[in-house]
Amino acid sequence: MKLPAVVGDWLEQRTGLGAPIAEAATHRVPRSSASWWYVFGSATLVVFVLQVVTGICLATVYAPSANDAWTSLEQLNYDVPLGWFLRALHGWGSDFMVALVLVHMVQVFLFGAYKYPRELTWMVGVVLLLATLGMAFTGQIMRFDQDAYWGLGIGASIAGRTPILGRALVHLLLGGPIIAGATLSRFFTLHVFVIPALLMAFVGLHLLLVLRLGVNEWPMPGRVVTRERYRQDYEALVHRDGVPFFPDAATRDLVFAGVVILALVACAAIFGPIGPGGQPDPTIIVTEPAPDFFFLWIFAALALLPANLETVLLLTAPVAGIAVLFALPLVAGTGEKSWRRRPGAVIALVMILLVTGTLTWLGTFAPWSPVMDAWSALPTPAAYLEHRAPLEIQGALLVQEKQCRNCHALGGEGGLRGPALDDVATRLTDDQLVRQVLQGGGQMPAYGKNLRPAEVAALVAFLGTLHPEGQPAARDVSAPAVD
Repeated sequence: MKLPAVVGDWLEQRTGLGAPIAEAATHRVPRSSASWWYVFGSATLVVFVLQVVTGICLATVYAPSANDAWTSLEQLNYDVPLGWFLRALHGWGSDFMVALVLVHMVQVFLFGAYKYPRELTWMVGVVLLLATLGMAFTGQIMRFDQDAYWGLGIGASIAGRTPILGRALVHLLLGGPIIAGATLSRFFTLHVFVIPALLMAFVGLHLLLVLRLGVNEWPMPGRVVTRERYRQDYEALVHRDGVPFFPDAATRDLVFAGVVILALVACAAIFGPIGPGGQPDPTIIVTEPAPDFFFLWIFAALALLPANLETVLLLTAPVAGIAVLFALPLVAGTGEKSWRRRPGAVIALVMILLVTGTLTWLGTFAPWSPVMDAWSALPTPAAYLEHRAPLEIQGALLVQEKQCRNCHALGGEGGLRGPALDDVATRLTDDQLVRQVLQGGGQMPAYGKNLRPAEVAALVAFLGTLHPEGQPAARDVSAPAVD
C-alpha cells in the first residue's frame, strides 16, 4: 500500500472520522441548490480560515501594548520581509469577510431560507454577522493610530450614554475611565481569543444545522412552506432530484472561493496595508477620525442626527434592528419563499440598501464637517475678483478672513457643510443676504455681533455678484423692475 493510504487507514482505525467526513461530503442536496447563487457561505468560511492563519502570523510580531503597538505595525510594514503584504491580506480579508457575510445574509433573506425548519440556522447566522462586525471593529482598534484612538473614544462615549450601566460599560471596555494601556490589552483579547472562539463555535453549529436540515432549495413561486408538509416534500425532492454535494455543488464553491482569494491577494498587493496613520495622541483634538468602510454609514448617521434625538436613537435603533433580525423567522416562518411573491420584503431590502449606501457615500467625505483650514489654504479664485468694485473686493477679503469657506465652497473648493456660494446671488436677494448673515438660519450661525455694518455691506456687495454669466441676480418681485 502507498504511504498516504497507510496513514489514512491508521488514522481511520483510531479516530473513526472517515465515515462522518465522507457522509458530509457526499450528502445529497437539491439539484437547484448546486448553483452559483449558493457559493457565498463557503467563500466566507475560506476567508475566515485565511484570517485565522494570517492573524496567527501577525501575532508573532505585534505588540499589544499602548507604547509599542504602533511601532510594531511600522516594523511589519517596513522591516519584516513581506510583513506589509501579510498585514494587507489580513486587513483586506476583514473587509472581504464582512462583505461576503452581508451578501450571504441578503441571499438567504431573498430566497426565504430563514423559514421553517431553518429558523435556528438564520439566528446563528445573525450571531455570526455580529461577531464578524465585532472582529472588524476590534481589528481597527489593533492599529492603535489616531483614527483608532479617537474612534474608540467615540465608541466609549456611546456606551457611556446607557442609562444606569453607562459608567460600568465604559470601565469594562477601556479598563478604566480613560483609554490607556489596559484598553488595548482588552481589545487584543477580544480580537484574538474571545470573538474568534465564538466564530468557530457558531460556524461549527451553523454547518451542523445545514447538514442536519439540508441546503435550501431554489425558491419556486407558489411553493408554499407549511410546517405540516415541508419536511416530507423536501426529502422527496432530494430523493427524486438530488445530487451529491461533492463534487456537483462543491465544485462551484471551490471555484468561487478561488476567485475571492485571487481578488483578495490582488487588493493586498495593489492597495497595500490599511494604516497605521498618525500615532495616537490625546493632545491633538483637531482630528477627523473615520471608521473603516463598513461602519461609515453609522458614522454618517450619527453626524446627521439632530442633537436631541442622538442618544435615544443610539440606544434603541441597534437593539431594535437586532431584535427584528432574530424575530424574523419566528413571525414569518411559513408561506412563500420566492422574492417574486414577497414584494414587501424586496422593497424593505431595497430601502435598507439605499439608506446604508447613501450614508456610506456621505461618510467618505463628511459633507457636514467644516474644512477648518479652507480660509487659509484655498485662495479666492482670480475670476471672482476681476472687474469688481473696491467695496466688492473688500467683501471678497471678508469671505476669506471670516472663514466663510470652511463651510461654503467657492469655485469648487471649500467646505460642503453649507451651500456653494458660486450662485448665491440667484437664490437670495440683497435683503435676504443681509438677514442670513446677521441672523443665521438652518445650520449657519448668526454673525450680527461679529461684523460691523460696513463689513456687512461689503460682504453682501460681493455675494451679490456671485451668479453665473448671463443669469440675473435674484430680486424682490414686490419691487418695481429697474431697466
